[in-house]
Amino acid sequence: MDKGEFFQQFVRFTASVHQVTNDMTKEIRIENITTVQYKILELIKVSQPVTLSEISECLHLSLPNASRELKKLIQCQLCEKIIDPNDRRKFDIHLTEKGTALMNKVFQQLEIKFQERINNLTEPELKEIQDAFKILQTKFFG
Repeated sequence: MDKGEFFQQFVRFTASVHQVTNDMTKEIRIENITTVQYKILELIKVSQPVTLSEISECLHLSLPNASRELKKLIQCQLCEKIIDPNDRRKFDIHLTEKGTALMNKVFQQLEIKFQERINNLTEPELKEIQDAFKILQTKFFG
């Protein structure tokens, strides 16, 4: 196997994933929520609990910027900090009920777009994609 070409396939694949993600989420507008704040809520939804440093690292935000955006989301009552009882300097971030309801609504919209993208695929093609997801998740992204 040509590992250089394999790497190029990986680069094309990840660029495609980013493009599809952008296409699927670009029309989602949440009143008074910026794109960065949406990305924070999305990360919390799929990975909670998260820490401030995880938000910062995953979204390529400085800690002060991540903290400022998180503070705004907390003020909107979309997420909350849960203090570590063993170390009061540490905290985990969770969605509130309001934040969970909002993200569930958003994910319902995303699922509709997803269903549209896969609508014309056959059962064997869907199975093949599902198997590919499993392999990627366990062998590469896991």
